Amino acid sequence: MDINVPLTVPKAKEKEYLKNYKTATHSTGNLMMFAGDQKVEHLNDDFYGPGIPDEVADPEHYFKIASQSRIGVFATQMGLLSLYGRDYPNIPYLIKVNSKTNLLTKQYKDHFSNIWIELDEILKFKKKSKLNIVGVGYTIYLGSWYESDMFKQAANLIHRAHEEGLITVLWMYPRGRAIKNEKSVHLIAGAAGVAACLGSDFVKVNYPYSTTPKKTATRFNEVVKAAGRSKVICVGGKKMSPKKFLENIYLQKKMAGTCGNAIGRNIYQNKLEDAIKMCDAISAITLDGHDANYAYNKFLK
Repeated sequence: MDINVPLTVPKAKEKEYLKNYKTATHSTGNLMMFAGDQKVEHLNDDFYGPGIPDEVADPEHYFKIASQSRIGVFATQMGLLSLYGRDYPNIPYLIKVNSKTNLLTKQYKDHFSNIWIELDEILKFKKKSKLNIVGVGYTIYLGSWYESDMFKQAANLIHRAHEEGLITVLWMYPRGRAIKNEKSVHLIAGAAGVAACLGSDFVKVNYPYSTTPKKTATRFNEVVKAAGRSKVICVGGKKMSPKKFLENIYLQKKMAGTCGNAIGRNIYQNKLEDAIKMCDAISAITLDGHDANYAYNKFLK
């Protein structure tokens, strides 16, 4: 696997960057990210209610899944790591440095997700805790009145993270009163291109799941082309049947050319045993190159 080391990574930190990149991607260049930032983003909507197992409400459910599954990284806020990380030291972590709730919708105000904690504090925490923190992530709401502020924060975060040998992921979501269709492939491609201009290693984008999955995956190649060397990973979205979900992520990789996924609800909204099996099935596609049938049979075992 050839790794494009950004020029913002100093020579003295190249070894650290390569180690973190290979850890996150299992030396494949593809990223299977278990998304654990939604305790903030979705509040309790996705963790408690009809059809959701009781154990999902406990934040430790995240860590139990990540510690027993084959994943690339577990992405979450640093506060959760401070509370649970001591018991789960072997998970590869990516710290999400900004998050916002879903309470203020665009009818009230354009979105702005301010940075919670500076990279220097994360580096101190990494050194003190000795946790395997391999990268950082940040959300930008493209089209928001405040996008320039988020661009500035993201650009500085990426530059500093690369200086320390960490990998970066940008969550890039067109959202705000100026946005008419958040799921427009053409617009998502534009957002992916912005991530490349900011220098991120990976860009996490929305995916317009539809009733015509092959057609959608083919169209989505526009996003991958626009991102260039910033590798595209797709959100998992709302929970769907395991078979349908695995077929979709296989088509994303095969037909659209994406380099991974960032999955939350389709993993953690399951009992622990099924959540672990879903992680391993996703990784069979994302990391090992197997097809959807193989992955689904793995899930059923």
